[in-house]
Amino acid sequence: LLAGTVTAETVHGVVVFSRHGDRTTKHYGAQALTGLGATQNFQVGSDYRARYLTTGSPHRILNISEFNYVSSQVYATAPSQGILLNTATAFLQGLYPPLVGLDPQIASQTLNNGTNSTSPLNGYQYVTLQGIVGNSPDAIWIKGDDGCPAYTQAGDSFKQSTEFMTRNAETRGFYRGFFPVLQSVYDYQSADNMSYAKAYDIFDLINVARIHNATSPARNVTDEQLFQLQTLADSAEFGDNYNRTQPARSIHAETFAGGVLAQLNKTITSQGRLKFSLLAGSYDTFLAFFGLTNLTTVDPDFFGLPGYASTMAFELFSSDSASASSFPTDADADLRVRFLFKNGTDGALTAYPLFGSGTDSLAWPDFVDRLQPRAITTTAKWCSACQSQVDFCAGFNQSGSGATAASGGGSGGGLSNAVAGVIGAMVTLGVVAIVGALTFLLLRKRRSAIGASPDTGAANGEKGSLRSASH
Repeated sequence: LLAGTVTAETVHGVVVFSRHGDRTTKHYGAQALTGLGATQNFQVGSDYRARYLTTGSPHRILNISEFNYVSSQVYATAPSQGILLNTATAFLQGLYPPLVGLDPQIASQTLNNGTNSTSPLNGYQYVTLQGIVGNSPDAIWIKGDDGCPAYTQAGDSFKQSTEFMTRNAETRGFYRGFFPVLQSVYDYQSADNMSYAKAYDIFDLINVARIHNATSPARNVTDEQLFQLQTLADSAEFGDNYNRTQPARSIHAETFAGGVLAQLNKTITSQGRLKFSLLAGSYDTFLAFFGLTNLTTVDPDFFGLPGYASTMAFELFSSDSASASSFPTDADADLRVRFLFKNGTDGALTAYPLFGSGTDSLAWPDFVDRLQPRAITTTAKWCSACQSQVDFCAGFNQSGSGATAASGGGSGGGLSNAVAGVIGAMVTLGVVAIVGALTFLLLRKRRSAIGASPDTGAANGEKGSLRSASH
């Protein structure tokens, strides 16, 4: 799949996007991270710690603090939804765990009276997490599908497609067979309600019950049946979130791409002072990004739902060993970007080629040139593309001026040459776009679908799923 990798590398920064771990079912709303889910996100955060923070790792980020959290080096954000905030918190607990477990000597402080003082919870580290509150324009870089009528309409059009109607008819008997399992659920009290139109919801209810409810009839669902349910849910959700001929279905991947460009650019303009960025979001952004960047042509597993606690990472590095002790003087000439994906907690963090490039990394200018046309980089463009009526969109005029996708943490000068004029002057993801903010204050794996080859929908422009918040 990949061209050979360069051995002499220095990592300067990374942007990570994480899905939540195990949770309660989405069906009843207000889904919450379970203890198992928090442990999964903690484990993945620990895995990233081992790769990017630990002395001796060949991928350790240059000059990153190994033990003590340094606020200027780390930026973390999530929408102010409990499950996503807790996802990021658990990940950060693994990235920077309590100091006593790392080194007791740095965990305590000797006071003038000769006594030692250790902060609560064995030196627990309070890593700053930026919550994106309510109807804020900053939310589009992580959840660009929320409040976006164009996305909703594009996804709904799948249900009128020949592919959807055929699959719905062909699987009707299969789904009706699960009526005894779900008939106690308030809106599944008729077998007529069991269909491919609710593929993800049915899979999710049964999957969560099999994990957590020892008395549920779902315990009688076989592994083979669950695999079939998940395969159908894969096809429905991928169709809902990507279509080559209908860009609005992946508008949240476009805004996410703008956020990634901005975060990486902030590492460059800060001369590497910002080292680690974490964003917590939903599985639908994974699926949309997989389609948007041609990952489905690399491995058909990218048509499938990412597992709990899955992560995507964008690694900024230089291949010139001479830069091993400092940030490159010519970022555009020396820096490269590598995309990596980790499916759940058990999968390895593996590099994959983006955009059909066939190589595991791209020069920074090349990466920008390929991703920027696929990206939405201003709030105004999102408002226009979405035809959104959210409050902050009223602050943008018809000329399309507005705030750019931004990056958080650190400080630094202007844009690198490769990205200048592409994403404009960048501010932090945690700072609301000025025009939008003034107005605001005033006023969301594996296999192809049953009955279709993995690339059928991508080629024909058809696929689909649910419209609720995609966690």
